Amino acid sequence: MTESPLGLSLLSAMITPAVLISACGTLIFSTSTRLARIVDRVRSVSAQIERVFSGTPVDFPEERRQALEVQLGFYARRSRLVQGSLTSFYVSLGLFVASTISIGTAAFVPRASWVPSTLGIAGTLVLFLGSVLLINETRLAVQALRAEMAFTLRLSRLHQDRALGGDQAQALASLERMSGRL
Repeated sequence: MTESPLGLSLLSAMITPAVLISACGTLIFSTSTRLARIVDRVRSVSAQIERVFSGTPVDFPEERRQALEVQLGFYARRSRLVQGSLTSFYVSLGLFVASTISIGTAAFVPRASWVPSTLGIAGTLVLFLGSVLLINETRLAVQALRAEMAFTLRLSRLHQDRALGGDQAQALASLERMSGRL
């Protein structure tokens, strides 16, 4: 039994959105993982804040509180970007599925032949939006990491100051800066 040319071209046309559906699925999975990591990190920061305010003695509580608040601010912004990305990817996935269905429908309703292309283009634009949001989230993640590293270095210097005394610590910091320039 031979396949009709219309049936074969229809099947071929329906496969194109399937590739984009697969891409959306992969992006949804990886973006959901990013969101889960943000949630885990917020819970960790919350536990650290609890320790700072619980009355348990910790070194440099005010500096820690400030750094943790900065980190929470980063995580709040990152979670909004990731949520926007996920929403975009789900909408895009829906548009690609609708495009696939409309390809089959347009074969029987020729007046609707513009619908699959419109849905496909809309899905691609929304997919692009989600990607831009993820790029911004990645940049924000790097900024948060830099802030956390800067705080860790600052905390290390505060501990050195306490251990060595002010003058010795300043001399050591000056030597470290000079060695970094060489």
